[in-house]
Amino acid sequence: MDLFCPWESPQYLFFSSNVPELFYYSHGVAVLFALVFGFFVFYSAKKNLEAKLLFYLTIIFSIWVLLDLYIWAQNDPSHVLFFWSLIGLFEVFIYVLSVYFVSVFLGKKDVSFSKKVTFFSALLPVIITLPTVFNLVGIYIGICDASEGFITKYYTYIVQIICLIYIIMFGIRKYRSEVDVKNKRQVYLTTLGVTFFLIAFSSGNIIGSFFGLWEFSQIGLFAMPVLVGLLAYLVTKYKSFNIKLIATQSLVVGLDIIIASQFFFIEDRTSIILNSIAFISIVFLGNNLIRTVRHEVEQKEKLQVLSNEITDANTKLQSLDKLKTEFLSLASHQLRSPLTAIKGYSSMLLEGSFGSMTLQQKEAVDRVFQSVQHLTKVVNDLLNVSKIEQGGMVYSKANYDFGKSAKNVTEELSLNAKNKNLTLTYEDDGTSSYNIFGDEEKIRQVLINLIDNSIKYTPEGSIIVRVSKAGNKVLFSVNDTGMGMTEETRQTLFKKFARGEGGKINTSGSGLGLYLAKEIAEAHHGRVWVESPGPEKGSTFFVELELAK
Repeated sequence: MDLFCPWESPQYLFFSSNVPELFYYSHGVAVLFALVFGFFVFYSAKKNLEAKLLFYLTIIFSIWVLLDLYIWAQNDPSHVLFFWSLIGLFEVFIYVLSVYFVSVFLGKKDVSFSKKVTFFSALLPVIITLPTVFNLVGIYIGICDASEGFITKYYTYIVQIICLIYIIMFGIRKYRSEVDVKNKRQVYLTTLGVTFFLIAFSSGNIIGSFFGLWEFSQIGLFAMPVLVGLLAYLVTKYKSFNIKLIATQSLVVGLDIIIASQFFFIEDRTSIILNSIAFISIVFLGNNLIRTVRHEVEQKEKLQVLSNEITDANTKLQSLDKLKTEFLSLASHQLRSPLTAIKGYSSMLLEGSFGSMTLQQKEAVDRVFQSVQHLTKVVNDLLNVSKIEQGGMVYSKANYDFGKSAKNVTEELSLNAKNKNLTLTYEDDGTSSYNIFGDEEKIRQVLINLIDNSIKYTPEGSIIVRVSKAGNKVLFSVNDTGMGMTEETRQTLFKKFARGEGGKINTSGSGLGLYLAKEIAEAHHGRVWVESPGPEKGSTFFVELELAK
């Protein structure tokens, strides 16, 4: 004769009079939320190890909860004994899997094979002793309560304590090693969430194993939905999964299940009709909501991909720009030596160092000399640009008279102006000195560029160079009656290789002179700008620098 515990056999596996009503809420809600969160996290990132581990954790946890509920409902001692022995195995499995999850999630990479072997070797004693008295000694028929052996009553809890200590210590170590505030918060919340998840999970079993109060085993399960939700949130938030879509899907599915479950309890026709309408409405509206959220998430993902592509393209452009600058610097250095030799020998030929030449020969050599001078200036400009862009421009600053330097430059360039039948004059406001603190040679290049430009782009008329004081600053200006410029040209004139309409008149320029003038002036805490009434109405270039203190 078969012996059974003193209550009826369960219906639908989990329903019997021996199961406290509260268990259906604690166990049912825990399983529902665990599976919903786990499934949607896994669905959103199937290839992500953290998502897989969390999904496996929720599956194992759900199996454990259903086994626990089944044991309460079952009145066949052999069934209770068999499934009770499995519960201990699943408990250890949940803890080991939690250790693996934390190690991967906070360590940001998979653990080594040896660590995996170490983690999961904790399952071996439970597996080996499953059918022995070391696991379960026997069962009390009157209440279908198993008598636990050493493995179930002590070993499993020792493993659980070791796993908890490992998780806490690993979390503390990662928290201390992190510098970024966001990463610290991730470590803190993950460690706290997993720790409380495991404590809540084990609380009922500890009370039951050591005090025999198994009816309290549902207490910890009430906290499980919140803790599983927290873990799902952490995985999605810090791994950039679709948390908004997951939350929406979870909410809709949860509402569908809750409303559908009402059909098991309601009996009157009106309630069935109303519940059916509510169920159909939730299914229809919920699906529309999910589609809307999915579309929004997809659009954001596309924008993020586009943003990443732009960032990558910008990085590549910066790299190319750096390579271009380095190439210009190298090429310019390589050109200087032969240009210096050509310039030197051309000068010696013109001076008669190698004997007399015919007039035609002199003109040819003079053209070579002038071309080399121009090319040397272009090479020097390229070198200076590369130095500025690489942060290698060196300024030898000292106090000197800016007005005297400006006057000397004007006199040196007067012959160029005379050759074009232009009047070049120098004026100042009569101040005794215009001392500034700067690199005289570099600023001299600025003045030469501005005056030489006016000479080049003024077909006829005059050029006036002025120096004056304006408060604690010195103001240098070059006013010409040349071609002038539009407002659009004026806005771009000081950029690299920008030449405006002037390129049509003088094709030999490099388009770097004004850019260098601006950079050098700004390196001296000054500024350069241009004003013009319009095309064919002349221009005035200004340089403003601080007076020496």
